[in-house]
Amino acid sequence: MPNSLNTSVRKVERALKAHGLECQVLNMKETTRSAQDAANSLGCQVEQIVKSLVFMTKKTKQPILVVASGANRVNTKKIRNLLFEPIKMADPDFVRAKTGFVVGGVPPLGHSSSLETFIDEDLLKYPEIWAAAGSSNTMFKLSPDDLQKITQGQVISVT
Repeated sequence: MPNSLNTSVRKVERALKAHGLECQVLNMKETTRSAQDAANSLGCQVEQIVKSLVFMTKKTKQPILVVASGANRVNTKKIRNLLFEPIKMADPDFVRAKTGFVVGGVPPLGHSSSLETFIDEDLLKYPEIWAAAGSSNTMFKLSPDDLQKITQGQVISVT
């Protein structure tokens, strides 16, 4: 594992411990860059995969984290209506600058900046869900309650 990868994964492990969670980070042999890839590697439903998607408000350039089920496509109009400002998907450089992680490995916690967070209500349907752990081939399992605890996110319908 390259040093930068080790650093990203260790950052996630430290953030989990800081929240009192003892989640095991799994290093997958196959890529988990897409939700379907992750579900295939883990042997779970794609709905149980946590996609940590970073958006940017168009006017104020604020980072917004949407933690969505792997099966769902985010309706940006719903987020815009909550923020009273249009949003767009953030580019990889913005994602790296605001989270400290690369696209495809963004976890729901441990970011370099504070991100306003919205959680997909569909993730609450499952006793366990899986999130990226800082790289495109590392994942960790947690409960929806723990996801809410670590992100302090607002639960909404994202579709």
